[in-house]
Amino acid sequence: MTGIGKTKPPASQGGSSGFHIKLIVLGAVILVGLAAYGSCLTYVGPDEFGIKQVMIGLQRGIQKKPYQTGYRFVLPEPFEKLHKFPKSIQVLELSNNPITRSQFARHERAAYIQTSDGFFVEVDASVLYRIVDPYQVFVTLGPGRLFEDNGIVPRAEAILKQTLGELTTEQFYNSPLRVEKVHQAREIMNQELRPKGLEVEHVLVRYFQYSEEIQKNIEEKKLKDQLVFKNQAEARASAEMAKLKKTVEEGRAAVGVKLQEGQAYAVRRKAEADLYSRARKAEGDLLVRLAEAERTALKNQALGGAGADVLVGLQMAEVYRGLQLLILPSDGQGGLNPLNLEQTLRNFELRRP
Repeated sequence: MTGIGKTKPPASQGGSSGFHIKLIVLGAVILVGLAAYGSCLTYVGPDEFGIKQVMIGLQRGIQKKPYQTGYRFVLPEPFEKLHKFPKSIQVLELSNNPITRSQFARHERAAYIQTSDGFFVEVDASVLYRIVDPYQVFVTLGPGRLFEDNGIVPRAEAILKQTLGELTTEQFYNSPLRVEKVHQAREIMNQELRPKGLEVEHVLVRYFQYSEEIQKNIEEKKLKDQLVFKNQAEARASAEMAKLKKTVEEGRAAVGVKLQEGQAYAVRRKAEADLYSRARKAEGDLLVRLAEAERTALKNQALGGAGADVLVGLQMAEVYRGLQLLILPSDGQGGLNPLNLEQTLRNFELRRP
């Protein structure tokens, strides 16, 4: 009676339940494995280097090859650790002015530099550098931002004091000379910091300031020097103005001489032209007179030769052509013979007997 109400579960249900448990366990193991693997992945950004430090394992120590951008497999501490360093340009600002400071730069007080003539000047400068070998940075300067505290910060001001300290107080105002010393400081920084994995690209001096008393003395001296230079410049300007006036007067005199020479030449050439014209005209007149004389001579010669009487008769015929018919005696003392030229001339009282 006691066993009548109890039923035994089917064998198929027990097997299905065990399979589900195995799947759950397997899924949990996979999830745990993925979580564990994910916890071992470290992301290196596009602006970062990664240096791997193995603390427990076969390859203990600092790995020389840096990791680039991407997810990297790193066992959790205390087995391994990935140290990151920036790739971008880093800036060290030496300045006491909070207004000019950048929030993305390391700030230190301004560099106090003693000039070669014993005065002190406060210099605001910026040092731009980058990490070129993260392994050397790690092993020589340390992890994290220790490359600033152990590398660039202690050397930047010291080297600036070394190079800019060679200038005198007045030479600080000489821009080319000051830039030359700044370039020299950059070269010295690179000589010291390149073996440690750092490279300085630019050193920029933005401002420099002396104490008020020194600044006042410098300004007074500069004003005196400028006054001297002004007087010298005015003296040179006066001398040059005198030279200019002399040159202008000499030029005007030369122009006057040339104008007179030109006028004299023009008068001479005009006189020569007039003389030539009169000579040619006289020669022409002479030739005309000679031609007329020769024509008259030839005409007279022709009239005095054979056939002249015939020509005279023809001419007289032309004269008598317009006369009315007259009956005149042709002989005797009062006769008119048109063919007798001598008689006709005497009759007209053109020739005396």
